[in-house]
Amino acid sequence: MRILVCDDEALARDRLVRLLRDVSECEVVGEAENGREALEKVESLEPDLVLLDIRMPVMDGIACAEAISRLDNPPAVIFITAFDEHALAAFQVDAVGYLLKPVRREQLNEALAKASRVNRAQLQQIRDQQQASAEASPRPEARKHITARTHKGMELIPISEIYYFLADQKYVTVRHTRGEILIDETLKDLEEEFGHHFLRIHRNALLALSYLDGLETNPTGQTFVRFRGIPEKLLVSRRHLPLLREKMQSL
Repeated sequence: MRILVCDDEALARDRLVRLLRDVSECEVVGEAENGREALEKVESLEPDLVLLDIRMPVMDGIACAEAISRLDNPPAVIFITAFDEHALAAFQVDAVGYLLKPVRREQLNEALAKASRVNRAQLQQIRDQQQASAEASPRPEARKHITARTHKGMELIPISEIYYFLADQKYVTVRHTRGEILIDETLKDLEEEFGHHFLRIHRNALLALSYLDGLETNPTGQTFVRFRGIPEKLLVSRRHLPLLREKMQSL
């Protein structure tokens, strides 16, 4: 089976490619960063299957799948989504495969076995149910741990032990009481999930209020936060400083 992988996140694409290498009779023939690029590569590479992220810039996965469905000989499509399992169940459609991020090996194998082409009616149903689920579904309970694969294997970091999240391009550093790890989640998603424990102090940083020790200003007027237990200091942007001061008064 010839497979095209399409996701705007390089780490997500790399993960899928690694998983597919272990699947017999599967060959990754190309990668794409958005729906428009995927559509171009579908026509040039003629894959049997497209693993297609739903939320992407330029052209999202639904619009891309609609265009693919109009081709004379369209490939099968498996959608990739970050929706939680309850929201996902609300718009399950027979004959359409889904992969829930982060993709697991067993989930991938099952979706590959069920992969098939989609029609326009199914795509419209997915779009409608996707919007309805996002608006109506309750927020899932926040995780108690952050999970990351390191040289030690799979590590579980309790949220209560995390000092801060610091973003750097596609990676996020998790600084915790025993060191630090890198994860491939976005700062925006982490803020939405853990906003009751963490506060954004910069476009690239979330800090744990429970470890906040104080503020200090350097000679150039920049403000930094200090943490209890570690020597690191993080820059606070002028935009986020007022809210941080307000939060500190209530601690």
